[in-house]
Amino acid sequence: MNNEMFLRPANVSDQPAIIQLIDSVYQEYGDRVWLEGAESDLLDIQQNYFDKGGAFVVLDDAGCVKGCHAALPVDRGSKVCTFRRLYLHASLRGSGWGERLMQWAIDWAVERGFQRIEFWSDTRFQRAHQFFTRFGFVKDGRVREMHDGAVPYSEYFFQKVLDQV
Repeated sequence: MNNEMFLRPANVSDQPAIIQLIDSVYQEYGDRVWLEGAESDLLDIQQNYFDKGGAFVVLDDAGCVKGCHAALPVDRGSKVCTFRRLYLHASLRGSGWGERLMQWAIDWAVERGFQRIEFWSDTRFQRAHQFFTRFGFVKDGRVREMHDGAVPYSEYFFQKVLDQV
């Protein structure tokens, strides 16, 4: 792994690079970022993540954003959080950085006392689904149809119960 790369909290100046990274992944599937809908949260990361008790990190490679991941409380009472925005530049897939991004988010959830992680993932992201399974996330069969993007898409529901310490 490149020692110049590291995870750090996202800041407002990262917004264009985060959007570009996610857009580049969507383009692999013939899609694009839709800031008017599905990706509108990216227009204000501070408000949509940090101000809601969540976190958003980027993988910084000498000032360039090469990856990102976010975690957000869903229901503190039932100790459920969600993961969002796990994206990695194509050149880094399989390099260990995806694992580091996912482990950061799992550690974030455990440190804050969450007992379950839930999230939805685009059905087109098959490689990511295999990745999630390796981390113990389970697809429970739920699928939802989404119409808030540039093109309609579907998502699978994933969850993981965290080990209690």
